[in-house]
Amino acid sequence: MTKQRRTFTPEFKREAACLVLDQGYSHIDAARSLGLVESALRRWVNQLQQERGGITPTSKALTPEQQKIQELEARINRLEREKSILKKATALLMAEEHERSR
Repeated sequence: MTKQRRTFTPEFKREAACLVLDQGYSHIDAARSLGLVESALRRWVNQLQQERGGITPTSKALTPEQQKIQELEARINRLEREKSILKKATALLMAEEHERSR
C-alpha cells in the first residue's frame, strides 16, 4: 500500500513560513505544530525569503506579487508564441500569393 503524497496550497505554505520568519518560531516547532516534515518547511521559508527579496521562483510562487509576476510571464510567453505562429503564417501566405502572381 503506497502512501499518498500530501499537497499544500501556496497560502498554507506562506503562512507556515511566516511562523518562522515573522513570528519567531523555530523550524522544528513550527513543523511539529503543523504536522510537517522539517525539510519541507525549510524549503518554504527559503523560498519566501527569496520572493521577499524580489527573486521570482521557478516553482509556484508563495506571495501574491510573485504569483502575479508568474502569471504575466506565462501570458507573455504565450503571446510571443502566437506572434511567432502568425509571422510564419503571414510569410507562407505572402509566398503563395507571390507565386500566384507570377
